Amino acid sequence: MEVTFARSKEQKLCNSASKLKGEYGPRMAALIQERLASMAAAENLEVMRTLPGRCHQLTADLQGYLAIDLVHPDRLVFKPIDDPLPQLEGGGLDWRGVRSVEIWRIGDYH
Repeated sequence: MEVTFARSKEQKLCNSASKLKGEYGPRMAALIQERLASMAAAENLEVMRTLPGRCHQLTADLQGYLAIDLVHPDRLVFKPIDDPLPQLEGGGLDWRGVRSVEIWRIGDYH
């Protein structure tokens, strides 16, 4: 998948292993790098369901976003940005059709 960033802060952090470690510590930095590498290597979003991290859709105020677990309670929060957004026939997101995502936030959104 294509992985982009909503804010330059996260993009700069994620493009530097040393900055990630300084900001989040070694364990969290390693998980962030692992999750981002998995996303970039995945053919589509459906693949993320089969990998560690419990990729899941969010609800309420964050409807339209998804998250992958990092070190509890922190998560990698992102949204699909394919245009048009792939939809299932009966409604809902077609995970197999998602090939582009935008990282929105790293942290606890609760």
